[in-house]
Amino acid sequence: MKRTITLLLPWLLALVVGAAAVMLRHGLVESTDVARVCEASPLFACKVRHLAVMGFITGNVFGWQIGVFGWVAIIATLLVLWRIRLATAWLATAAGLFAVVLYCFVPGALALLIGSLRMVRVQAAGTSPVDHHGGAQREIHAQP
Repeated sequence: MKRTITLLLPWLLALVVGAAAVMLRHGLVESTDVARVCEASPLFACKVRHLAVMGFITGNVFGWQIGVFGWVAIIATLLVLWRIRLATAWLATAAGLFAVVLYCFVPGALALLIGSLRMVRVQAAGTSPVDHHGGAQREIHAQP
């Protein structure tokens, strides 16, 4: 049971990040009702909406729209390529999913793909290299 929870928890947390991004996009960014309310009086939701919009409209790089969310996804991707850990793989997956939902498609898709593949790879390994070769139990295996 503990192994199942350990395997599912990073994926479920990534889905929570994706759901938060979808709620942010459809609930605040694309909502015409929120836009009307923000014109009348500034609320906390309006500040969050403004920050979300500013996060994806910062500029073009090689013809691609790369905002702050895209740059975070690229940095997370480079981090997971440099340090292969479950936490960095989850960060790249979550940042990529967030970026894809919030209009930074190319860097977000790259981060989502590489982060997901690295997360599967880390979870498939399951044991540390010491355990894999029997080093923790001080077992000696004959070479094949």
